[in-house]
Amino acid sequence: MTVFLPQTATPFRRNEEYIELPPQNPELAKYVRCFWGSRHPFVVKKSLPADLVIPDTCADIIYNIDHTAGIINSCFCGINDSSFLSSRNPKDGHLISIFGIRFFAWGTYAFSEDTLKNTLNGFFDVRTRFRWLDALLPQQLFEKTSLSERVRTAEQLFTDKLFAPRKNSVVDSAVRQILLKKGSLDTSCLARESFVSDRQLERLFHDYIGITPKRLINLMRYQLLWNDILTNPYFQVQDAVYQYGYTDQPHLMREFKRYHTMNIQTARALAFQDINGLLS
Repeated sequence: MTVFLPQTATPFRRNEEYIELPPQNPELAKYVRCFWGSRHPFVVKKSLPADLVIPDTCADIIYNIDHTAGIINSCFCGINDSSFLSSRNPKDGHLISIFGIRFFAWGTYAFSEDTLKNTLNGFFDVRTRFRWLDALLPQQLFEKTSLSERVRTAEQLFTDKLFAPRKNSVVDSAVRQILLKKGSLDTSCLARESFVSDRQLERLFHDYIGITPKRLINLMRYQLLWNDILTNPYFQVQDAVYQYGYTDQPHLMREFKRYHTMNIQTARALAFQDINGLLS
């Protein structure tokens, strides 16, 4: 099967305020893309810049911890199908930290206590779907302040839940088909290969992923293309048109800009500026 590792707009960013750590448990890694956050608490000295958030086919649980005020704000962010600028405005001089759990599109439901219907592009109280986690994790985020300690704690909590993950075989099979075809298939074909009707497949996707099959197909194709742009030194747009089933080159360019808000050249420059900054 095609390896699928969704990437952010700045996938090479690694600093004290943001770093990603993959799960160490291979079983958990089937559901959780990564844990992420600040390496250690840091003092806010200036306004934090806004970050471009692109559709990465992932959902996140995010904890913003204000150690000075003794407050934790948390939210569950559903899958998004358009880019936006994310900004945080913590108080100057406050000691803060961030901790997040990023799920694959198909991984969130395994640990959720409710359906993911109507979560697309939404921000919700963590307790609406992860009351079990919110009862166990927040206090430990004050006690364990390094990212590595927090990851070990959260990974154990999620690993304990793996004894009875919530999942659906039809949805799992459909996602595998999307990956095998690299997002180059229509929903009717996907439904037939999943042995369900179009309407039933759409209902299952709404409940288990929070998005329609067609939107997920398009987003996963976009992310596979973005990975190719980032990792293939010989990337050619015309080759990608054929590989990912776009109608022609203008179609690919329009779809990429639609999701990324900029053309391929500008997006690649933004992504690699973090590496260039380390080398300069």
